[in-house]
Amino acid sequence: MEPSQVTIIGSGLIGRSWAMVFAAGGFRVKLYDIAHEQLTTALENIRKQMKEMEKSGVLKGALSAEQQLALISVCTDLKAAVEGATFIQECTPENLELKKKIFGQLDLVVGDSVILSSSTSCLLPSKLFTGLKHVKQCIVSHPVNPPYFVPLVEIVPHPETDPSTTQRTYALMKKIGQSPVKLNREIEGFVLNRLQYAVISEAWRLVGEGVISPTDLDLVMSDGLGMRYAFIGPLETMHLNAEGVSSYCERYAEGMKLVLNTFGPVPEFSGETVQKVNQALSEKIPVVPKALDARRKWRDECLTGLAKLKTQMKSD
Repeated sequence: MEPSQVTIIGSGLIGRSWAMVFAAGGFRVKLYDIAHEQLTTALENIRKQMKEMEKSGVLKGALSAEQQLALISVCTDLKAAVEGATFIQECTPENLELKKKIFGQLDLVVGDSVILSSSTSCLLPSKLFTGLKHVKQCIVSHPVNPPYFVPLVEIVPHPETDPSTTQRTYALMKKIGQSPVKLNREIEGFVLNRLQYAVISEAWRLVGEGVISPTDLDLVMSDGLGMRYAFIGPLETMHLNAEGVSSYCERYAEGMKLVLNTFGPVPEFSGETVQKVNQALSEKIPVVPKALDARRKWRDECLTGLAKLKTQMKSD
């Protein structure tokens, strides 16, 4: 049977990662962009990554790198790109007007069964999709960067999104090996970034107030909370750190409130603290392409190893 087709709008980092994830799942992928040179570069990058991962034994899916690459084609014509697609994933820069323009164009050329999905990390579905003829087919599927190595996908509906759109998107994400979560309604920052920004905000205050150095702050997460949270979330942590959540709240609620009431206002993320954090991180990882790329490659290798370990732990 002919594999289903998905279309990826935008061939940048997120678009390339989505193309690889869908190809690993056995889907035919049409990668769309307005510039053919950009698509050529994207394909070269995808080929290089897939070959490297195959060589190191971490390529996803049951197909070889060549078989997966054969599933990916490119296109600079939007109407031709979406023809035959059952799912369209938009991956353009995080600009509301640009994304609205793209979805307005898609709205004119798609049928009534295709799902229109955005990778946006912070734009609310009500701002993106309101007024579209196919609004019931629209949804946000927010990946974590890089999607190939971090499987979480936040599925966020528009108030008018049909429940079947949410269910189909959830099922598709599960099928390609991602870990989808469904938000019952839209909220600023969705869930992942609300949690992330809460951590960043307090980290910034602690460094800014001289409580801890930037390097040690990161160590608190990477060698402390992060190790725990790689396997269980904060609510299960509460459950396990006492005889259930009710017991935890009885024991620690007053202490938690005492600490939480000392939290300061939302930081400005400017001034001396920026200089302090930037200097510390630049000493560790110089702000030059070679050093940054090497560290990102190391990060991705760590994430790949962690993903393999998590899969192994679940199967044991």
